Amino acid sequence: MNTVHQLLERAVESAGNPAVSTEAVHARAARVRFRRRAAVSAAALAVVATGAVTLPGVVGGEQREQTSVAASPVARADGSGTADRLAALLPPDVGSVERVSLAVLIKGATPEQARTTYTGPLDGEYMVRKDGGTGYLVLSFMDPAGVSKKFGAGAGPDNLCETRGNEPPVTDCVREEQPDGSVLTTWSDSMDHGGDGGTPEWGREIVGRLVLKDGSILAARSSTGYLGERSQGPLLKTPPVGQEELGTLLTRPGLLPRK
Repeated sequence: MNTVHQLLERAVESAGNPAVSTEAVHARAARVRFRRRAAVSAAALAVVATGAVTLPGVVGGEQREQTSVAASPVARADGSGTADRLAALLPPDVGSVERVSLAVLIKGATPEQARTTYTGPLDGEYMVRKDGGTGYLVLSFMDPAGVSKKFGAGAGPDNLCETRGNEPPVTDCVREEQPDGSVLTTWSDSMDHGGDGGTPEWGREIVGRLVLKDGSILAARSSTGYLGERSQGPLLKTPPVGQEELGTLLTRPGLLPRK
């Protein structure tokens, strides 16, 4: 089983155990293979965003009702103060931070359908509002058992900054080996992958991945937001958390589960 398929399976599990069209998943994966491979568990955002996920009660992968931006509800998620704790770790000018469910926002799922079990203390999907725009920050931790289950025992992390075959190069890629033995990689993504022009249309983003010495992975995506049905507002002018700031965030111990 190739890495793309493994990443998509993980993303599906993170989106509330929905049913998935195999044809739709592989068609989309073929167009964005390098991004799916890189994002690891944070690829949940992309799978929900592209419409590859079909949730119970959402017929044919489409919403039962078309909802305008003004009428689209904010899908608040009960995070027991996680948004405030995350905001305390972000730059003071980041804007307002609120924990949400992208499956609810984008696909019109109910909170029960979109329920997700997280591993990290601040894992989740967060809406960031600033200067009239709406972006998103997604955090996801995968422990060694989860990594081994999806990638095989003893599978080591690849160098995301290296171009493979005909895959497009990763833009602005920076790979740093940390003093504790972990490896931090951050890069930017225009989200322009020659798609079919469907909705939602995602703006550019900054992506990060921290591979810990024990093999666990912490991944993050800092997105300028999306346009289309159920959009929560215009795109942010820049990702809510910049590349250097995202790298700093990923190396903070408060994002890792307590041992």
